[in-house]
Amino acid sequence: MQKEIRKTISKIKETGLQLLFPGRCPVCDGIVRPFGRKICPECLPKLKPVTAPWCMRCGKKLAEEREYCGDCMHREHKYDRARTLYEYRDVAPSIYRFKYSGRQEYGDFFGEEMARLLGDFIGRVRPDVIVPVPLYRGKLRKRGYNQAACLARALGRSLELPVDEKLVKRVRNTAPMKHLNPTERQNNLKKAFIIGRNDVKLYDRIILVDDIYTTGTTLDEIAALLKEHGVSKVYCVTLACGSGV
Repeated sequence: MQKEIRKTISKIKETGLQLLFPGRCPVCDGIVRPFGRKICPECLPKLKPVTAPWCMRCGKKLAEEREYCGDCMHREHKYDRARTLYEYRDVAPSIYRFKYSGRQEYGDFFGEEMARLLGDFIGRVRPDVIVPVPLYRGKLRKRGYNQAACLARALGRSLELPVDEKLVKRVRNTAPMKHLNPTERQNNLKKAFIIGRNDVKLYDRIILVDDIYTTGTTLDEIAALLKEHGVSKVYCVTLACGSGV
């Protein structure tokens, strides 16, 4: 009964906020009509989720049917398996606004889409908790929110899974990864993360959530850290990634 009451109160608060601050469409960025939706009806078909064939390790879209992408054929990842929602090139403007233009509300839609389209995968791996990739505190203060945490909260609500935003901390600011080669990426992330709690062994299986998957270096670094502290399985879901080759 209390659970239903909390859900009702949460829904009332959400409706009130939508009246005061109408949500923006994650595709066209216009005010969403009709009221109560998170995306324009005409924009929804423009989003094309990744479909098979995809890499069985990282989830990148493949041009032909095979087990692994070129990267995963030559690299051993620390995480166990990953899936992604979209190809980055299809949603790049949306992700830019989500991260840098204050469109925090996009996280609700995209997190719910993660639950809808990747929920079967998440259910099969039976996670104990969802953990967002953390932002460095300086970036968090500047941006005002962690986009990965926005995705994780919406995903957790949709699948009724707990979210732990304090399990992993980013203690060192790092350079942007997009222009770094694989070795530079690894060096860039050394000692960037620590465990933020002393009860990590309470979790056996974890889902990491991030916005973009490029080479998986960030997810590998966190997965290795978690496994050093007793976590047995680390799976990942991301909003978007590049294409496999």
